[in-house]
Amino acid sequence: MSHSLRYLSTRKHAPAATLSGAIAAGLAPDGGLYVPERLPTLDPSDFDPRGSLADTAATLLAPFFAGDALASELPAICAEALDFAVPLRPLPYRDAQMLELFHGPTAAFKDVGARFLAACLRRLPRADDRPLTILVATSGDTGAAVGAAFHRQPGVRVAILYPDGLVSPRQAHQLGCFGGNVQALRVAGRFDDCQRMVKAALNDAELQRAVPLSSANSISLGRLLPQMSYYAHTALGFWRERGEPLDFLVPTGNLGNAMACLWVRAMGLPLGEVRLACNANATLPEFFAGHDYAPREAIATLANAMDVGAPSNFERLHWTFGDDAALRHTLHAESVDDATIRRTIALHASEHGETFCPHTATALHLLDRLRERSDDRPWAVVATAHPAKFEQVVEPLVGHAVAVPPALAAMLQRSASAEPMAADDEALKQWLRERN
Repeated sequence: MSHSLRYLSTRKHAPAATLSGAIAAGLAPDGGLYVPERLPTLDPSDFDPRGSLADTAATLLAPFFAGDALASELPAICAEALDFAVPLRPLPYRDAQMLELFHGPTAAFKDVGARFLAACLRRLPRADDRPLTILVATSGDTGAAVGAAFHRQPGVRVAILYPDGLVSPRQAHQLGCFGGNVQALRVAGRFDDCQRMVKAALNDAELQRAVPLSSANSISLGRLLPQMSYYAHTALGFWRERGEPLDFLVPTGNLGNAMACLWVRAMGLPLGEVRLACNANATLPEFFAGHDYAPREAIATLANAMDVGAPSNFERLHWTFGDDAALRHTLHAESVDDATIRRTIALHASEHGETFCPHTATALHLLDRLRERSDDRPWAVVATAHPAKFEQVVEPLVGHAVAVPPALAAMLQRSASAEPMAADDEALKQWLRERN
């Protein structure tokens, strides 16, 4: 490991790992999240100005993969996973843009990380010939992306935990439509219960000996690292064209997407201010307003994929910036309630003929407020999901049906089912043992 980065736990009580080891494990043995011992630095001149998203990703991530068993496979992994568009398009505001991340197979930004992780795990040798079970907790979109990425992959099983009744009907259908090696579990609780159950299973050494496990949540480096690629690609393109950094408004729940954006900036690339748009779950906005960090039970909102009261990646955020004062100096977060989400969707439909999902609407509201305050910097709203996934919320507000992307339409044609489960750590562990 002398010529490569080591990967350490945010909790500092686990041995260093290789990148392959960190990706395979998902979570560090002490319950912490893996981080590189240092963030590499890069310059815009390191990147091919005519390169594709996959080319940008291969250059950006090369220092993280250097010396690792996966290093020689990185270009192929990027080409395989990042084969759909992430366009930056203008909005009807002066210097306002929208980064559309929903053109993948499940119509959400989670496709980027899930497909990359699956491509990595396919290439990692395993001494154990038993199936590897991928555990994923989802508040709406992650599970479908992971299910699609790993569906029919030999030697891998997927268990998707989601809060029963707290995802949209189309999201629930996506989660249960795969079959085969992908099983959906509808948990009688909230997303934070699902996330806690997954972490408890991954941290149970005895269970891990009986049932080989890994994670596909944003706690996994294999999910987080590729999400950096669309921020780098977009920021570099904007900087080359305009000669100034692009600022980002990021819808935020578990903090993985925002963490990827912040790491790109910390690596030295021309990316401007980052602001977090949260829903009514106010853990992060309250912290950045000066209160003690106080994780709590999540509440259900229209932007359900962001219904997180205890964001896991807060540990990585602290590792990156050091202390509360530095964090508060670096970031701003704002809560957007359901009534404001509805107003924002309806307003932009009537005034601009644009249709947005509830999550994207949280960031769009922050943009509206900035413009009202005469902030004329070049902001990009990050659009995290296609509005057709939330038709029961969106269509009454915009006054018309929302066209369904072909890949999503194909999923909705399949039959779907999910198995009920109590919001109990031992219930998941027992379920895993019985299916081993």
